[in-house]
Amino acid sequence: MSSKAGIWIDHRHSVIVTLTADGEHIAHILSNAEKHLERGGDSPLRGPYESGQVPADDRRQRGLTGELNIYYDAVIAALCDCQSVLLFGPGEAKGELHKRLLRGKRGPRVAAVETEDKMTDPQIIAKVRAHFGVSVPRAQPAT
Repeated sequence: MSSKAGIWIDHRHSVIVTLTADGEHIAHILSNAEKHLERGGDSPLRGPYESGQVPADDRRQRGLTGELNIYYDAVIAALCDCQSVLLFGPGEAKGELHKRLLRGKRGPRVAAVETEDKMTDPQIIAKVRAHFGVSVPRAQPAT
């Protein structure tokens, strides 16, 4: 059986479930990217800001993009021997990773991209198994 994988991904972390002949393997990859940065602006509580006190938006965005690129490269590296992959998650990260896989022409074939909310590890495993049609192995009776 060629290995297949499912990835639940957002900008903070990803959960990779790999299905192989000897069962499933789960891996977690954490991102060092901070949440999307917002410009402070004038606030009645803080008062007006000086333009030199806040970094420029484009500089902050370049920093975030660089951190996300490192994160996506780590996720792609974890998929090096997979033939097919299911991408799902709550936000934009799944689409960004999909574009990166298509643009680089490396890595596995993307079977589907779906939107899902937050999920537990067992829910993620069940979704990946159901998508690829892999049944859950039955527990062997004790002898």
